[in-house]
Amino acid sequence: MRITIFLFSIPIKIPIFVLKFLIEMNKTILITGGAGFIGSHVVRLFVNKYPEYQIVNVDKLTYAGNLENLKDVENAPNYKFEKVDIVDFEAVKSLFAKYSPDGVIHLAAESHVDRSITNPLEFIYTNFVGTANLLTAARDFWKGDYENKRFYHISTDEVYGSLGNEGFFQETTPYSPRSPYSASKASSDHLVRAYHHTFGMNVVLSNCSNNYGPNQFPEKLIPLSINNIRNNKPIPIYGKGLNVRDWLFVIDHARAIDCIFHNGKNGETYNIGGNNEWTNISLIKKLCEVMDKKLGREKGTSEKSITYVTDRAGHDLRYAIDSTKLQTELGWKPSLQFEEGIEKTVDWYLANQEWLDRIVSGDYAKYYEQMYKNR
Repeated sequence: MRITIFLFSIPIKIPIFVLKFLIEMNKTILITGGAGFIGSHVVRLFVNKYPEYQIVNVDKLTYAGNLENLKDVENAPNYKFEKVDIVDFEAVKSLFAKYSPDGVIHLAAESHVDRSITNPLEFIYTNFVGTANLLTAARDFWKGDYENKRFYHISTDEVYGSLGNEGFFQETTPYSPRSPYSASKASSDHLVRAYHHTFGMNVVLSNCSNNYGPNQFPEKLIPLSINNIRNNKPIPIYGKGLNVRDWLFVIDHARAIDCIFHNGKNGETYNIGGNNEWTNISLIKKLCEVMDKKLGREKGTSEKSITYVTDRAGHDLRYAIDSTKLQTELGWKPSLQFEEGIEKTVDWYLANQEWLDRIVSGDYAKYYEQMYKNR
């Protein structure tokens, strides 16, 4: 198919694929939370895969935001970093004025359930108010012209509540959040859909299962356990360790985000799962087995450090994602199973012990000042 355009009043027929490339050249994408665990993998993927895009990493650099995660792309010509708190509406508006973005991939969020129990308001401000600020700035700046514009909101499977021993979360599963974290994410999901239905904004959403892989902040179960095993410390397990989660390798999640951002249907939601259900205790025992092998320890050594602790308040029993819609409509599928993914994850942490030590000590927070104070 060809489309005719007029250049100096001379009609020129251009193939549709060329026209699409010309439209996408110099496209600017804001990726919020891009210094975090999942966000840094998405930023890296987009910077490397789409040199014609300008990628703007927007991050407040809270405890979980670490620019060291992006050392390999920080000097790329199509990468920019902006230290911005999305709760600050004026700062968000300034971002839109400065960069004229064509798309927003919104990952910035407070995400640790335990922290949400301790400080719910922080989660409400960041996850709900921050999302409202981004949506409002996008609506004001795009002025109703949503052609070639897109707002992509990344959420969690925790908004669906808790499953019994059978069944899976589907995109049509009613919301039933159980923690301040999941309630704040559910609220932001509803707000994104409201902007789509009320104002016609071009939006897509996704709800993912538990992520694991390189660069995860070591308050989460897998990197925490890796670090404790490495240092012969107790490995804490909530309750009896029977809670079940579906585990998704973070690089597969980044691939899914790329797929949904570019090919997802306006107004649609897509579930992203790894098809890897494990009880917490089975997961940790598998991790202990891998760590013993990697560290040259006798099999069963690390399991002796497992310590059962008081269960988390309101701890959901089971999450499990049905990602059939994403796989059949957009052609995505996870690239590996958990046994292979956990080997790759352990290898990365053991090869990057300095990174992990800097996180635990807090020294990672100095990197921004070292790299950006004179820019």
